[in-house]
Amino acid sequence: MSGSANGNANANANANGTVPAQRPGNLPAELTSFVGRRDELTRVKRLLSEARLVTLTGVGGVGKTRLALRVAQQAQRAFPDGTWLVELAALDDPGLLAQSVRTALALPPQAALAETLRDRRLLLVLDNCEHLQDACAVLAEAVLRACPGVRVLATSRHRLGAHGEHTFAVPPLALPDREALLAARAAAAVPGFAVNPRNAADMTALCTRLDGLPLALELAAVRLRSLSPGELVARLDDRFQLLDTGSSAALPRQQTLRALVDWSFGLCTPAEQALWTRLSVFAGECDLEAVQEVCADDDAIPQQQVLAVLAALIDKSVLSCEHRGAGAGARARYRMLETVRRYGQERLAATGGADALRGRHRDHYRGLAERAVRHWFSPSQGEWLERLRLEHPNLRAALEFCVLRPGDAAAGLRMAADLGTYWEGSGTVAEGRRWLDRLLARAPEEDRAGGLAVAGWLAVIQNDPTAAEAALAEAGRLARDLGDARVLAQVALFRGMAAMSVGDLRLSAELYEEALARHRELGDPYAVAMSLFRLALVASTGGDSESAVARSEECRALCEAHGELWARAYAQWVLGVEKWRGGDAAAASALAGESLLANHRIGDRLGVALGLELLAWIAATGAQPDRAASLFGAAHALWQATGSPLAGFGLLAECHETWSAAACGALGERAYLRDFQGGAALSPEQAVGFALGVDRSAAPGREPGAGGARLTRRETEVAAMVARGLTNKEIAASLVIAQRTAESHVENILAKLGFTSRAQIASWATQRQLASAPSESAV
Repeated sequence: MSGSANGNANANANANGTVPAQRPGNLPAELTSFVGRRDELTRVKRLLSEARLVTLTGVGGVGKTRLALRVAQQAQRAFPDGTWLVELAALDDPGLLAQSVRTALALPPQAALAETLRDRRLLLVLDNCEHLQDACAVLAEAVLRACPGVRVLATSRHRLGAHGEHTFAVPPLALPDREALLAARAAAAVPGFAVNPRNAADMTALCTRLDGLPLALELAAVRLRSLSPGELVARLDDRFQLLDTGSSAALPRQQTLRALVDWSFGLCTPAEQALWTRLSVFAGECDLEAVQEVCADDDAIPQQQVLAVLAALIDKSVLSCEHRGAGAGARARYRMLETVRRYGQERLAATGGADALRGRHRDHYRGLAERAVRHWFSPSQGEWLERLRLEHPNLRAALEFCVLRPGDAAAGLRMAADLGTYWEGSGTVAEGRRWLDRLLARAPEEDRAGGLAVAGWLAVIQNDPTAAEAALAEAGRLARDLGDARVLAQVALFRGMAAMSVGDLRLSAELYEEALARHRELGDPYAVAMSLFRLALVASTGGDSESAVARSEECRALCEAHGELWARAYAQWVLGVEKWRGGDAAAASALAGESLLANHRIGDRLGVALGLELLAWIAATGAQPDRAASLFGAAHALWQATGSPLAGFGLLAECHETWSAAACGALGERAYLRDFQGGAALSPEQAVGFALGVDRSAAPGREPGAGGARLTRRETEVAAMVARGLTNKEIAASLVIAQRTAESHVENILAKLGFTSRAQIASWATQRQLASAPSESAV
């Protein structure tokens, strides 16, 4: 007997008074095990206890119906008059909606729903409402207004739009649940199948590439009857042809992956369909600016309508939207599941417009790289690095398009070269070199100089002197032939780095001086700052402390004048080295900590590794060998992750070897290895917290200083400004107070919190999200 028939029998038995109905309703029995969704179940049940209309939304195949039925099943005791499923997937006529509800509830055909259900306490599950949105919204509102004991749980690709509706976006399965579901369904489909060390990686890859969509995973499990997991993974680019066999008992649109997505596509307007296909050129996420530049046109999607069409696709669960960043850098980011994106790519290819769209995509991201270079030496530096990091998949897609089209190689090479600072700062130096090498092999001779210079720089960072020398020599020759002053200045700077990496300090200093002069003449303040930092570094390495400090201070002043943090952090690092060599461990730790925190905030993993290195040296010379070992381990993990041994800083390796050996000798090899491995296991965030000595176990709102002292409102505001990188002078100007008053506030904060450096204040404030809080003067 079907689930509906069971429900009817229970209802009739109740009416006759002959058979007590313990749990009236018509929920179908589960034919397969329910896997995972513990958090989602809890949240939906809580939401249903607070709201009378809850709609589960999400892309097709994400498991909305299964989740709704499990929630309804677990909520049965709260509804003495039953939990009732109304299946609407096969209903095409909105005029028959009310009759479908009556049939599901075993009510007479002419019964008035509102009147009949007025005094009942029941849960109505309206399943698959997307194609009957308006009718479902009207019916739900009418029933809920007239029947205080009724609640409605609906499933739909998009919200109904009814008054009082609460929505819950059903996410794809989390990875552990994906793996459990696929393993269970595969074992059911293939006798004797089990996950083992030989197929585990491929099973995980299936779970990831199929977006955690339960329907896709179940269809994949059926395919394991004829293909191994590895063979299935290799064919997933053609997933719509591959996953074409499901349960014959299911609705037609749920029997294959293509039919399911076809159904969603068919529910979209022509403008929504056009934007869906065009959005498929993006890799990963995109923002509104990118969508408007790449996807809009004067016909199907005028630019002024893009936002409205985007909103419609979000409502229909084709796109998801997340807000990233804070303040002026905050942006809405749009993402498609890979399965949805692949479908859009197929549709776009069928129109013959894929290359034109990919060309516009390339132009947008090439322009983004150019703008990042222009705005790099400014207070928005961190925002640009984060924006490029978010757009990394799209940058890759744009560069790949340039590689595949011979006529675009020069443009791609300029783009890859413009991203040079990003490759370094994001710790993706190896990838940057690969793009440059591929594009250099295709670009015309006259367009190669800039790309060769950056390729040589990245080779220096990776401690590859042979490749660096060859690339920089050719770049210099081409730049002289072309009269390219900018590339000649770059070559001088990068050749100086190469010379320093092999210990030739005299040549390195000469080349840095040449680079500084050339960059001053070009009026490039960022390159001037980096030349000053490099001159400070070579002076420090050569024992000329006076020159090292003078160049570092000049660099820091230039950076502060432009509101720049990155080069300033490196200048502070050199100053920290000089303080350490001079025996002032406290001042050295403070400078190293400030440099470390600034690079961490920007996202420069190489700079973070340098900061950890210096703090490790300080700890080793300060009779803290266990702390030194942990810091060496944390730095080593970052060097390994970035593929940049000491980031091309050459002779600094001597300090590393000397003081790591000293720490090992003081601790003993076994203890040193234990602490080293403990540091290496830390995440970058944890490593920074450990290095700065911040008490991360302090309860929110309580200060970690002695006696639990609390900051005043003004002190809290000053702490937030310290976290944003402001100097005492800048804090004073912002708050319209005397500089000495600002200094006193900083001193009081240090004393109250038991800290010794501004870096510790900044880390403490950042953890408590004070840096993004409004200032007192803005309230």
